[in-house]
Amino acid sequence: MTISAQCQMLIDNELQLFKREFELHYQAEETKPENIGQPYLLHRPESKRGVLLIHGLMAAPEEVREWAEYLFDQGYTVYAPRMAGHGTTAQDLSNRTMEEWVGSVNRAHEILKHCCDQITVAGFSTGGAIALQQAISKPDQFKALISISAPLKFKKFSAHFAEPVNHWNRVLTKLGTNKGKKEFVTNHADNPHINYLKCPVNGIVQIKRLMRGVVKGLPSIRIPSLIVHGTEDPKVDVQSSRDIYQALTSQIKVHKEINFHLHGIIRGEVAKEVFNEVGDFLQSAH
Repeated sequence: MTISAQCQMLIDNELQLFKREFELHYQAEETKPENIGQPYLLHRPESKRGVLLIHGLMAAPEEVREWAEYLFDQGYTVYAPRMAGHGTTAQDLSNRTMEEWVGSVNRAHEILKHCCDQITVAGFSTGGAIALQQAISKPDQFKALISISAPLKFKKFSAHFAEPVNHWNRVLTKLGTNKGKKEFVTNHADNPHINYLKCPVNGIVQIKRLMRGVVKGLPSIRIPSLIVHGTEDPKVDVQSSRDIYQALTSQIKVHKEINFHLHGIIRGEVAKEVFNEVGDFLQSAH
């Protein structure tokens, strides 16, 4: 079965949007190659099972490529969207809101609905938070949920001051001065060939806004759910996944902690263990 004309049009719209924003914000010293930020569909025409797979903050669709290829090999159609402000520059991201990220994922969901009857929503880090948001806001539209390393509790001390710093930045903007602004902090990226190397303070503020809504809605999630986190995650406290798991009311819910010292657990050797957990869960959920 080929992709429908309507589905192809929606995919082309996303590709064109990315191309426009890539060209608009391009900075030779910062912007990654175009293929890093480009959204993609891995299509299994014979399967009606799909996964909406969402990348994290300061990352891009390429971040979830290994995960997408694993799912594709397991017989799933996979669509990996690009959230607004990603795949371009940190400056672009600094002007974006959580509503724009959700909008990007909502459009991706519409694409996947054209070629799949059963859709699992899944994501890593901020993508894991958006996956939770999707399950909350669309309670009857997903077969299952996978949230990996969702940022409920940050470890970085600077994250606790994001809101007042962001407010101060806005005050200075209104006063017409850049002196004293602190719009970015250094990002010690697990995947520097994919991630931005500086994090917008406003990006942290938007994540916190997103998670406040997610926390309120967690008890409404009743679909089969897998929650995963690295035990020694230096960026997001592993307690985040424990609290999320406890709040879910799903009859089928699984919580796994992976013994690892970095935030990124969906690429490289450690990802094999994560993907095994994902595979086992999806077999039981579907």
